[in-house]
Amino acid sequence: MARNVYADLSRKIRQAIAEKPARDALYTAMKRGRDARDAALTELPGGDSFRHEIRAIKESCLDRQDELLPRFVANAKKRGASVFLAEDGAAAVAYVLALAKKHGAKTVAKSKSLTSEEIEINQPLEAAGLDVIETDLGERIIQLAGEKPFHLVFPAVHKTAAQVAEIFRAESGGTLAVPDDPAGIIKVVRRLLRPVFLNADIGMTGANVCIADTGAIVIETNEGNARLVSSIPDIHVCITGREKVVETVGEALKMALAHPISAVGQRLTTYVTLMAGRSPLGDGANLRQTEGENENERQTHIIILDNGRSRMRADPMLRDALNCIRCGACMNICPTYGVVGGHTFGHIYPGPIGIPWTAAVHGLEKAGDFAPLCISCGLCKEICPAEIDIPMMIAEVKRRDIARRPEMQPAVNKHLMQVETIARLGSLTAPLANRLLANGAFRWLLEKTIGIDRRRALPTFARATLAQRFRHRNKTRKPGRKASPAHRVVFFADIYAQFNAPELGMKVIETLEAHGCEVALPPQRSSGYPYLAYGALDRARALAAFNVRWLAPYARAGYDIVASEPTAAYCLKVSYPKMLGDSPAAGQVAARTFELFEYLIKLEDEATVQVAQEDGERLGQHPTALALPSADELAGRRFGFHISCHQRPLGSGGGAIEWLRRRGAEVERIETGTCCGMAGTFGLKAGALGYELSQAVGEPLFELCKRANIEAIVTESSVCSIQLGEGTGLEVWHPLMLLDAAAAGR
Repeated sequence: MARNVYADLSRKIRQAIAEKPARDALYTAMKRGRDARDAALTELPGGDSFRHEIRAIKESCLDRQDELLPRFVANAKKRGASVFLAEDGAAAVAYVLALAKKHGAKTVAKSKSLTSEEIEINQPLEAAGLDVIETDLGERIIQLAGEKPFHLVFPAVHKTAAQVAEIFRAESGGTLAVPDDPAGIIKVVRRLLRPVFLNADIGMTGANVCIADTGAIVIETNEGNARLVSSIPDIHVCITGREKVVETVGEALKMALAHPISAVGQRLTTYVTLMAGRSPLGDGANLRQTEGENENERQTHIIILDNGRSRMRADPMLRDALNCIRCGACMNICPTYGVVGGHTFGHIYPGPIGIPWTAAVHGLEKAGDFAPLCISCGLCKEICPAEIDIPMMIAEVKRRDIARRPEMQPAVNKHLMQVETIARLGSLTAPLANRLLANGAFRWLLEKTIGIDRRRALPTFARATLAQRFRHRNKTRKPGRKASPAHRVVFFADIYAQFNAPELGMKVIETLEAHGCEVALPPQRSSGYPYLAYGALDRARALAAFNVRWLAPYARAGYDIVASEPTAAYCLKVSYPKMLGDSPAAGQVAARTFELFEYLIKLEDEATVQVAQEDGERLGQHPTALALPSADELAGRRFGFHISCHQRPLGSGGGAIEWLRRRGAEVERIETGTCCGMAGTFGLKAGALGYELSQAVGEPLFELCKRANIEAIVTESSVCSIQLGEGTGLEVWHPLMLLDAAAAGR
């Protein structure tokens, strides 16, 4: 079973990688959406602080759903709407079929609605003889092509203009001349859809928001088709999820801002419609005789869908998914989705948020079939307007799927979760281990037996670990009179500085000591992120508890905790508190954790203030903070800086960049806005669901680096450095080691 699933997934990945025009079109659309969002946030008062408001609104309304949903139903009915609470998709479909039969409907005009896609309503309506027509251009293209949407916001982004023109020529039976350019296609489609809008018996929409206080629904579009579909036909059917209910008009307007600005950088969609009840169309028109009844009012039917949402709300690990506002931002930043698209990365709900949603409404097995495409970069959480912890939910979906289908955990994942044990063994057996890793035959064997791609460069192991070197140095150091330290610091080394590059770890320690810090290196394990990435949440929690148990006493004693690896700092500050249920100890550790260069800048600035105070006291002047004197170790040299994914919520490498600039370097951030593709251990794996996909994700970044006028790349991530070095052919340095290289004339 697992082999079949992974074989199918690998086949789809390779097909997507081979279809470069579609891949490039998707990447361009996603990047355009990300860039437009970033630009809009610079003009929006408060920047992305609106995310906190959206989160608070969604959480509050979810908590009070049992109160707000009945209020919405009551107020919607007061305004003349019929409201049906559908337990599942079958109930919703049956309601619409009965409505169509009662009124003799023949044609249903639909606007874009992911909720109606969720229950796949088109097929049963068409089977009953109804003509169902999607009126959103992208959705119409997909409908005629017999496909599912490729992206939530850009459903037909993978189609070229020539392909779209051919689709509409075929739809007309060859009677229409459809040009191969977007403007010409739109003119033709308008002509085709106009009679649909005017003559449809039923208009069907979704709703972006439902307002409990007024009984109104909010519909947002850029094409205006939803306004026509909901207003012209005698019968309007709105299918919406129960999680869409908010309390007030003000809250609804906040959502109307968050949707488009998160998706494509718009302040508002072109059309924002608030509907509460319906008015006659014309002077007393639209009277209809139906089964002997005179109906002199046009009708609105609101179907509020559960379909697993109540279960999701009661599930502490998946409940957060209900805060999704369907903006598509997580798809715009997801690195693997940007290569394979929604036909591979999704069932009906695509992209990162599609994994927990699919698990909840369509079944764990369907979600598990594409969950391996999540590489746990965490970027979806950082862009989500509702601050949903999508990566943690995906880890839980993987955990449940593997518990149910143990064969779904590939052997290579099991091996990579033992990376700390492998590193310890590599150190114990170095330099033999290093000679084997450099041997082509051994690497071929490693690929065939364990699944580590033979093309991927692997870091060497050091015979003496950081902990051993630190203990040895302290034993052999000459005793001397110790001044009271300015700071006490715990260094959290993680795997690379501990086993692969202890010289980097010692450089960190010596640099901290040079700034007046007393450095401790207590017992510690690795950060454990591979456990999260591969769904072994129980083991991740156990490792987190171990590290917190050792670090918390230091934090309580006033020690700061410094990590040189961005993912390690992310685990201590973000992942551990979440996994350990916001335990006080985990909170104490998180509060005192710093990235290395964030901390070094803090120490330098404190030293500057102290010097200024001493100078001010000596000269009788008021103390002021002074800029550090410019150093020239790196003067005249230009570097590109790569931000690792887990570094983005921690300051986007600002500390390291400032530290380098203070030493004379010219530093430019070079990024695509998403992952480099390595994603921890993911890029080590052989095959499509590893090295091949990793390289495809990294291609745009590699090209940017090659075109930049830089002599080398600087990054704090040990694994990103492997990917960037191989992909660009440029030297890649950790900032601290760059100074040593400069001193040596490199």
